Amino acid sequence: MDFFGIGFGEVLLILILALIIWGPKRLPDIARTLGKTMRAMRKATNDFTSQVTRDIDIEAKESREKKQLAPPKDTGIADKDTARDE
Repeated sequence: MDFFGIGFGEVLLILILALIIWGPKRLPDIARTLGKTMRAMRKATNDFTSQVTRDIDIEAKESREKKQLAPPKDTGIADKDTARDE
């Protein structure tokens, strides 16, 4: 089992130390608060990621539309008609 890059032994040691430090009465409250905090952080991260993705998609769409509406660039090659007129 690999939990945040630490093994089962380390997780067990942390849980035992938390039980000793805070006791069995406060440990469920601490775990509940930690769970709520992690859920809120995950939601904020997902919201931020979706907003950035949406903004990038809008920018790409606007960029494609500008390229389609822009007049063709001069390539430096003269048309046959223009070359004869000169």
